[in-house]
Amino acid sequence: MSNEPSRPHVVEINDPERLEELRLIWTLLASQTRGASFFHTLDWLQCYWKHFGAGQHLRVLVVLSGNKPIGILPLTVVRERTRVGMVRVLTYPLHDWGTFFGPIGPNPTATLTLAMQHIRNTPRDWELLDMRWVNRHEHDHLRTQWAIEHAGYSALETTWKTTTLIDMQEGWEPYWQSRSSKLRNNVSRDFRHVEQCGQVEHVRYRPAGAVYGDDDPRWDLYDVCVELAEASWQGSSETGTTLSHPRVAVFLREAHALAARNGMVDINLLFIDGKPVAFSYNYVTNGRLTGIRRGHLPEFADCGVGNVLFVKMLRDSFDRDDQCLDLGPESLRAKRRWGTRVINSYRYTHYPLLAPRAQLLRLKHRVTAGPANDKQGPAMAR
Repeated sequence: MSNEPSRPHVVEINDPERLEELRLIWTLLASQTRGASFFHTLDWLQCYWKHFGAGQHLRVLVVLSGNKPIGILPLTVVRERTRVGMVRVLTYPLHDWGTFFGPIGPNPTATLTLAMQHIRNTPRDWELLDMRWVNRHEHDHLRTQWAIEHAGYSALETTWKTTTLIDMQEGWEPYWQSRSSKLRNNVSRDFRHVEQCGQVEHVRYRPAGAVYGDDDPRWDLYDVCVELAEASWQGSSETGTTLSHPRVAVFLREAHALAARNGMVDINLLFIDGKPVAFSYNYVTNGRLTGIRRGHLPEFADCGVGNVLFVKMLRDSFDRDDQCLDLGPESLRAKRRWGTRVINSYRYTHYPLLAPRAQLLRLKHRVTAGPANDKQGPAMAR
């Protein structure tokens, strides 16, 4: 793949049809990636690209030492609407479906460094380099910023999103006793109300994956989640991200089958007298859960079915020795009463001097955020 196979180098793949050639090495590297999730799998990228790749330009950078792949950096050039018009952005193909993302493989420093040098040495087909969803404190440790600057670019760090996590290492009782007395009392009341409604059953489904011969998608359970989403407030949501929304329903359904194949899906349902009343749908990797969507029937809202399902799911996760649950960035005030900590994802942005719209975005950010917030400030105006 190179005239000098002994030297570290980068091979760029732009054709999505060629991604399948990488399956074995991609799967191996993903299994060696710290903090990996379903979003780091090749299945995720292929599914995402099938549904949303139109108008985007794929740039998957495979980093090799000699002829041995040591890392993969999946990137895309996507046109985004900003306050200064449409801008071509080079970034990760995550699109805010998950909270964190980064290089794939056990060598993130080398992967990022060589990938950024490759980007610097190839024709610029983007107006903004924007490396988002970076878990700076736990996994990245400023590698992304260093790699961008080592390639000769400037890199502005700002906060991208803020999410709430529930850590589970200390056990259920210490966790539950650390919650406010108001929350614990409310949950106890909800349990009493729900038990008065009829026989309560919590169903949880988490297949081990195709490797273990356990990859049934259980469409019956998934379809119940979609039906509950449609019947809840999500049915009228215009965000285009709910399980039942026509814009993403087919995509999420295909992603579900792939997550089941990878052993990375987690379905929770609450039944009262056999009637499904609440759901919680997650992705899971090595005991780390990412909450995707949850909801309940409006007519059971006063009974607290949402809280009851959540606590049953959470306590079962503690019993399973799960590691953590990422509650996601929305509705932070409500989620913080459950969380053990709040953590930011970051973005590292380079504005080319010869890209006028990128410079306007930079100016807008400095005007709205102020110089003092460049390092730890709010996300830039988009």
